[in-house]
Amino acid sequence: MFQGETAITIDDKGRLAVPTAYRELVARECGNRLVITYNPFESGSLWLYPLAVWERVRDQVNALPKAKKVNRSMQLKLVGAAEFVELDGNGRISIPASHRAAVAIEKKAVLLGMGEKFELWSEQAHHAQIRQTVTDDDLSDELLELQL
Repeated sequence: MFQGETAITIDDKGRLAVPTAYRELVARECGNRLVITYNPFESGSLWLYPLAVWERVRDQVNALPKAKKVNRSMQLKLVGAAEFVELDGNGRISIPASHRAAVAIEKKAVLLGMGEKFELWSEQAHHAQIRQTVTDDDLSDELLELQL
């Protein structure tokens, strides 16, 4: 289970250091490998999955009927863009240049533990998301049932 927010610096080679609190978990549960792909719902972020979780998501997305444009878009952004990344000896992963460019991640980013996956946000996009507030019009029945 991943949770928490970490400010991350991307080095000149496009690498980020996975927070030490997660390295052992990623090594043990993921064999030091993650899958990185686009977040199809929000610009400015990438998703990083453990392999076992990724395989389940990939299979669900690939099973969607290809006759619908939205399904093809999900397949393109999630499966078509997926890349394996592996922690090196220093606990770093390389973020592909195409992925960094597409979501405007340069030197500063934010890594969020989101349960079964990580989200890697550009610093600017993350700040914009955090500044947005939930309004009454946004509240679904599920949200109204939460006891926060």
